[in-house]
Amino acid sequence: MKSNTLRRTGGLAALALTATMGLAACGNSDDTSASASDSTSMSSTPSDNSSSDSMASDAGAQTFGPGCSAIPTSGAGSFGGMATQPVATAASANPLLQTLVKAVGAAGLGDTLNSAQGITVFAPTDDAFGKIPSKTLDSVLKDKKTLTTILSHHVIGEQLSPDQLAGTHKTLAGDTVTVKGSGEDFTVGDENAKILCGNIPTANATVYVVDTVLMPNS
Repeated sequence: MKSNTLRRTGGLAALALTATMGLAACGNSDDTSASASDSTSMSSTPSDNSSSDSMASDAGAQTFGPGCSAIPTSGAGSFGGMATQPVATAASANPLLQTLVKAVGAAGLGDTLNSAQGITVFAPTDDAFGKIPSKTLDSVLKDKKTLTTILSHHVIGEQLSPDQLAGTHKTLAGDTVTVKGSGEDFTVGDENAKILCGNIPTANATVYVVDTVLMPNS
């Protein structure tokens, strides 16, 4: 992560005093280490089995990016598996996103994300979180208010297809994030986070996996 990003990361504790509680205000804050428990209550799986099977088989057709090759080809963490589950539950099965899943659970945002409709999520990989000094990350994971602000900064309140990505979008933290690029080459935020695998469908969201944690606007 760039030096200016690390400086912003080091100042995360200050965010707790001014953070906008975007996501927390629109859902309950049950612990979501059990994202799996949401899979039945919050899933938006179509009732017609043939339609569901077709959606799952086609789920990876429009994805793009070099990181897509790391997505499992079968099972709950595959494109087909994630397409049938709401976004927090889908992420819990993805091997690239386990630190994000831990953070969502610590903030109590699993139910909120699963019940939201038509959202876009920029999802940092485990390696993205690994760029943050471990002491800083541990501190943030224990600070629910700051953590909620950071996570809500990664969520757009509308579903963005690749041709809608470029531009400035309002986040659920109440600030904005700017995406630059076109085609299959995009960077996100002041951190210029690269999209590693984009346009991943879940039952209620479109996911873009990124290589850097995005920091809220100060």
